[in-house]
Amino acid sequence: MPVMSYDTTDTTNTTSTDVTFHDATGVYALGDDTEETARLRRQSEELRPEALALLSRVGLPAGQAAIDLGCGPAGTLGPLADAVSPGGRVVGLDANDAHVAAARQYAADRGLANVEVLAGDARHTGLPADTFDLVHSRTLLVTIPDPAEVVAEMVRLARPGGWVASQEADAGFSLCHPPLPAWDRLWSLFHASFGRTGADLRLGRRLPELFRAAGLAEVEATVHASSYPVGHSRRTVIPDLVRSLHPVILELGLSDERELADVDAAVRLHLADPRTLMVPHSLVTALGRKR
Repeated sequence: MPVMSYDTTDTTNTTSTDVTFHDATGVYALGDDTEETARLRRQSEELRPEALALLSRVGLPAGQAAIDLGCGPAGTLGPLADAVSPGGRVVGLDANDAHVAAARQYAADRGLANVEVLAGDARHTGLPADTFDLVHSRTLLVTIPDPAEVVAEMVRLARPGGWVASQEADAGFSLCHPPLPAWDRLWSLFHASFGRTGADLRLGRRLPELFRAAGLAEVEATVHASSYPVGHSRRTVIPDLVRSLHPVILELGLSDERELADVDAAVRLHLADPRTLMVPHSLVTALGRKR
């Protein structure tokens, strides 16, 4: 089916959607490299069960319209496309040009003809108001300094009676047992570097109140906290994120390459032991309906 074309740069002009949004990518708390892109691709599959559970709760029927803000190289485009087919449409939006290209390729490779991927800033998409039956984001709000700004845009984009939904991490519940000094050091480096732009590692717990403050009704939330076994890629998500942040850590003078290598090796050895219990974070799912 044909998909809609939008101008995401400004509702008052016709500038191309393929614009580099330097300001938007600059506030993203994590790295901007091939390792981070690969991690986001893995995350798309790792968190697929949680995405399907959310869509089941929303009950998005065929023929409706959905948007995935901050979709990255894959996001939830596949599950959303399945949910609204036949006859529906899905828009993915991301500020990173490489992710936009990867997401377009992802949709093409899977024959998702009802998916359109745009370059744009989730804080100010430039898309028409009251357009989508579901406005969705995942692990986006946790990475930016002013999540309420994006939530306000999500509400604007939703149709009256439509749903706004998000799944966000809360690393305040991170658990690694037995204790390990190297883990404590890794965690302190993660917290200091991740929060440099004002992003909140404990954003998940604030999600329902952000939704209520934005005027959404029927707000509800669930919390998942998974312990991943040895061999599961999500077991090492925290050290993987710290690897993505190495350039930032070095630039801020928080550590040096020798210590980063030593801490990384010690933590990964600890996590390779099946007796180690690892819960990297909780995942808070919240949804609300636009009045």
